[in-house]
Formats: sequence, structure tokens, C-alpha cells
Amino acid sequence: MSVIGKPLLYSYWRSSCSWRVRIALNLKEIPYDIKPISLIKSGGEQHYNEYREINPMEHVPALQIDGHTLIESLNIMHYLEETRPQRALMPQDVYKRAKVREVCDVIASGIQPLQNLVVLIYVGEEKKREWAQHWITRGLRAVEKLLSSTAGKFSMLEGFNSKINNVNLQQGMEVLSGCKMVME
Repeated sequence: MSVIGKPLLYSYWRSSCSWRVRIALNLKEIPYDIKPISLIKSGGEQHYNEYREINPMEHVPALQIDGHTLIESLNIMHYLEETRPQRALMPQDVYKRAKVREVCDVIASGIQPLQNLVVLIYVGEEKKREWAQHWITRGLRAVEKLLSSTAGKFSMLEGFNSKINNVNLQQGMEVLSGCKMVME
């Protein structure tokens, strides 16, 4: 356990929430260790008592850093930004920072939770694809509209694009029709 030394990230390789934190740590050039937490093996290691002590929500990621344990990807990223301002993830302009947080919140609150493994299991195998395609498409259209009024040469979604392409390829979904800004 690296509570005081190098940060320790509890992560699952396919978790988009974990991806966010790994991207932030890497962009900020913060060395860290990973403790893999399988969301599938043995019913999900996130439900083990040992991990529940680290993250009572029983999901990933969790980050042990500076003698603290933090959960929730956006919360972790805000902490990293505030405690390690070098290699800033956010623009200096207050309005632009608010717009970045707005898009992040749409993704983290309006798209991702509806694709969570426990939700898809509840929806059932026969409706899983239809459910996912509906909510991802709806959310990305909102992101598209938000980006169309603020994007410059680059959006803040370059790391996110690889996850969307992964969803398209793995699940055979065409969720990006009409979302030009998201893919540029």
C-alpha cells in the first residue's frame, strides 16, 4: 500500500473511470503504481471486504495519495489539479474551466453510469445493446452541442475518443453519427 510514497491507483483496465485517472496521472507525469481490481473475476473484486474498506461504493477507481484515499474519477482529477498545478489539465480562464467541467459532468454523470456493468446486467442481455446505444448516442449528441460552441483546434476529449472508438468496435454500435465535434 503506497499511501505516503508513490500514489497507488486501484483500477480496472476496461473502466472508463479508471482511464480518466490514468490519463490525468500520465499527462501530469506523476509516477504511480496500479493495483488491478477485476470487476468480473469471482463476482468482482470490488465487492471484497478488503476493497470495500478502501472504496465503500465498491467500484473503481480509488487513489491513495499524500496519505489520503480518494474515490470518484473527477474528484481525483480535481485533487491532482489543485495539488499538482504543473502540467495543468484545465484552462486558466474561469469560463473555459467551467465549460470543461460541464462536458466532463455530462460524460461522468449522464453517459457513463447508464453503461455501468451493474446497470447492463439489470437491463438484461437481450436489451443491453439497445439500451447502451440509446443512452450513449443521446449523451454524445449533448456533448457535440456543447463542443460546437467552444471547441478550438483541439477539444478536451482526445483521450475520450479512444474509449468511444472502443465502444463502437466492441459492441458494434454506431453511436457517433451526427457527432462530428466529438470525433475531431
